[in-house]
Amino acid sequence: MTRLASNKTPKLKDPSLFKTDVAYVNGEWVKAASGKTFEVYDPATGDLVGTSPEFNGKDTENAIAAAAAAFPLWRTKTGREKSRYLRKWYDLMVENSEDLAKLITWENGKPLADAKGEVAYAASFFEWFSEEAPRIYGDSIPASVPGNRVITIKQPVGVCGLITPWNFPAAMVTRKLGPALAAGCTVVVKTPGETPFTALALAELAHRAGIPKGVVNFITTLQNTPEVGETLATHPTVRKISFTGSTQVGRLLMKQASPTLKILSMELGGNAPFIVFDDADVDAAVAGAIASKFRSSGQTCVCANRIYVQQGIYDEFAKKFAEKVKTFKVGNGFDEGITHGPLIHDRAIKKVAAHIKDAEEKGANVVLGGQQIPDLGANFYQPTVITGMTKDMAISAEETFGPVAALFPFSTEQEVVELANAAEVGLAGYFFSRDLERITRVAEALEVGMVGVNTGLISDTASPFGGVKQSGFGREGSKYGIEEYLNIKTITWGGMNKPLQS
Repeated sequence: MTRLASNKTPKLKDPSLFKTDVAYVNGEWVKAASGKTFEVYDPATGDLVGTSPEFNGKDTENAIAAAAAAFPLWRTKTGREKSRYLRKWYDLMVENSEDLAKLITWENGKPLADAKGEVAYAASFFEWFSEEAPRIYGDSIPASVPGNRVITIKQPVGVCGLITPWNFPAAMVTRKLGPALAAGCTVVVKTPGETPFTALALAELAHRAGIPKGVVNFITTLQNTPEVGETLATHPTVRKISFTGSTQVGRLLMKQASPTLKILSMELGGNAPFIVFDDADVDAAVAGAIASKFRSSGQTCVCANRIYVQQGIYDEFAKKFAEKVKTFKVGNGFDEGITHGPLIHDRAIKKVAAHIKDAEEKGANVVLGGQQIPDLGANFYQPTVITGMTKDMAISAEETFGPVAALFPFSTEQEVVELANAAEVGLAGYFFSRDLERITRVAEALEVGMVGVNTGLISDTASPFGGVKQSGFGREGSKYGIEEYLNIKTITWGGMNKPLQS
């Protein structure tokens, strides 16, 4: 495992994309009414990136009012008109992809190559939903009552509050914004306090794309996050909340939104099982597990958290897996050849350390890693491989959200599916097998919203993204994503059975 460190501040081709001390409301760059700001730090170096406005509930209400004022006109735009706005925004993202990637690496820490991949993925949602916007269809329904005619039309739900996380500062914004705007909704985006600058750069590109004022509003906060979240969840003008984050916060938002009966989309915590059966291609399974587990240093909601390996190939898999992890290069995401960057903050480091300690105390073996890397910085942790895991260890029940690969042995198909389904959450699951009947059985039996079969990567704009159980509800991306922002209205005509008039 190679360790590299540096202190690099990125140079942007277009410095005006880096917005400090302002948020975007009603087509204008504004400060918090209080004048307060919060600081954002580079997780790799600990250096200050910049400051953003500390919005409060009143500031949030102003953004909601702007979205509400813009809604009557935006909802009447034709699908083709909305499509052109989204396509322009997409084109601007592509043109500025290098700067957007640098902002992601700067405030999030992921390697620049990963950040470039995220920008392409994020932009693809604007492209996809620009193509969906003109294709919002209703139905003609044969009526049961003679003389009646029944049709349905789809209409935008209204003002939406979109609450996004720090681990994908661009993609989690566009995956919500794209369908909302295509459907005819206006939005208030609550950006993550850890990574606001990527979202604000997207706001600047929206402005350049000519999106009318008030249609998109980007607000920032850190200390006042609970107050701002509650304002969005309780305000009667906001008709929908879309949230990506922890199950705990999702429960709170549901409770706060219940008096106004908001429409909700919740993409919440995961604890993904990754199963390797003894009939699998071991080398392919190792590659798939590496991709799933260590993407963004394990800081994604669909990362493999529990890696179950059938006993007949357990030792072989563990050895090959550890050898691959040894090739990682950990360091500042701006440095050449870096494969893995820092964790986002000290709380993430503490959780990783606690999970490893718990496993060791209960008999597991750390075969690689298991320590911080202080010579690189406070937020760096060695990619870690642990064998001899059992179901009584914390990792079995809790999402680590860090670079820890925990390998659990198992004996039978039934046993491992029961272990996989024991989690209270059900976002993603993966397994490797070459037995077609087993693939069908296991894919249907896993209690998750998404299954990867013989692959460790499942994210695709065209594929519906979402979970079951306490991983939430609703789907993002795909042909289903726009439906989350539409209401179905039924229109019935009576007295339509008169004969032709002579």
